[in-house]
Amino acid sequence: MISQCLDQEQIRRLHAASLRILEHTGVVLPHPDLLSRFADAGASVDTARQRVRIPPALVEGCLRQAGKSFTLYGRDLAKTARFGQGTRNYNSIAGEASWVDHVGGPRRFTTLADVATAARVADAMEHITVVGAMADPYELPVHGRCVEVLATLLRHTTKPVTFWYHDRAAARFLNDIQVALRGDEARASQYPLCYPFLEPISPLRFPFNGVDLLYETARLNLPVPIGPMAQMGLSAPMSLAGTMALENAEILAGICITQLIRPGLPVCYGGICHAFDMRTTQLIFAGPEQAIFGVAMTQMGKHYGLPVYINVGLTDSKRPDAQAGLEAGVTLALGAAAGADIFGHLGICGVDQATSLDMLVLQHEVIAYVESVLRDTAFSDDELGLDLLEAVGPGGTFIDQEHTVRHLRRQLWCPSLLDRDFYQAWKDAGALATEERCRQRKEHLLATAAAEPLPADLDREITALVAAAQRHLHPSRESPGRKPACGRVE
Repeated sequence: MISQCLDQEQIRRLHAASLRILEHTGVVLPHPDLLSRFADAGASVDTARQRVRIPPALVEGCLRQAGKSFTLYGRDLAKTARFGQGTRNYNSIAGEASWVDHVGGPRRFTTLADVATAARVADAMEHITVVGAMADPYELPVHGRCVEVLATLLRHTTKPVTFWYHDRAAARFLNDIQVALRGDEARASQYPLCYPFLEPISPLRFPFNGVDLLYETARLNLPVPIGPMAQMGLSAPMSLAGTMALENAEILAGICITQLIRPGLPVCYGGICHAFDMRTTQLIFAGPEQAIFGVAMTQMGKHYGLPVYINVGLTDSKRPDAQAGLEAGVTLALGAAAGADIFGHLGICGVDQATSLDMLVLQHEVIAYVESVLRDTAFSDDELGLDLLEAVGPGGTFIDQEHTVRHLRRQLWCPSLLDRDFYQAWKDAGALATEERCRQRKEHLLATAAAEPLPADLDREITALVAAAQRHLHPSRESPGRKPACGRVE
């Protein structure tokens, strides 16, 4: 099943427009060493204005050089997320500032305890392949926050993880934790646990810390997803094509940055542009434009031979309701059918309004539904069942056939959350709405989910590394403050 909305001429025009943007307009890059590297590579560099104009030949060379497939490995090496290898992956959100305990209730600042809760819940969800922190703990000083978040994730999930990196200094300690996990630097490079997310600031700017920390993560050859969030009508032209051309240009510039830091570094094409709502003055997570962006940007990324991350499966709703099901289902189905590699970040309540485990439960059911839609269909003699049909004959039934028993589990998807009961059975069970079933499933997971604990010696080593990070990154334990995620403007 393939979903497409661009023809080859449109792909060619988008690529050409992006090359023109990079060559004539350029990008702002406030990083002296990278400015020097771009100049050495043949780019036009205005050091005073921190402006880089990138020639098409350099872009094309970096595209050819970039790593186009990679695998993330959990604490348990058998639990993987494979990119550029024909599989689909799903991740919970890397971290939000606010948390909603009960649908429709008040929001509160997130805590490190929320990271532990989010990790063990997502660890128990079959279809979540990359476990996100889901919280950006407010009580922790910003400079070392990500170090404590990674340590907590490792204690509560055995899957690959994602969270917000802060800066180069913190990245050193994050590297140290990964080396401790794997046993040495070579194995940490061979079996990457996570990746730093590089988010250009549209239009055409890059954050210093988001770029600078890549010098450290490149030491372990960690893959780099590059995902601007260009907003149509605000930080991008008020047209689908113009927004995609800008988004694509920013991703291509990010690819050049990664390859000038370390040739061959694996990258993921993050086509996560959005429309901007002129009435509410916030971006739109799941309008029809998002479905178009998801499919089209997947086509662009695959045109370059790259793994693709898109923002689909999300919702503008604050509740796991009909709106959430409609928006998450339609956008995820189209994006998955287009062939993207990872979708998310899941578990967000509305447009970056908060984290909601209730919403994550609903989205997990949507994933299961979409995965069943996209299953392979076999057409063997046994599957076609012609001999069986002849034996049963006209007017017969198949419910008592051994063939039915053998094929039932593989051919029929059975939901774990959706309602298919007769009316009276549904009424007798409490006439529950989807929201209430989501809440019940969440409560069950909160009560039962638990990952295999860290080995005691590894736990002690990680604890010591966290303590060292606390001393070096925030010796005074300064008062906490909300930080933007790397490259993210809030």
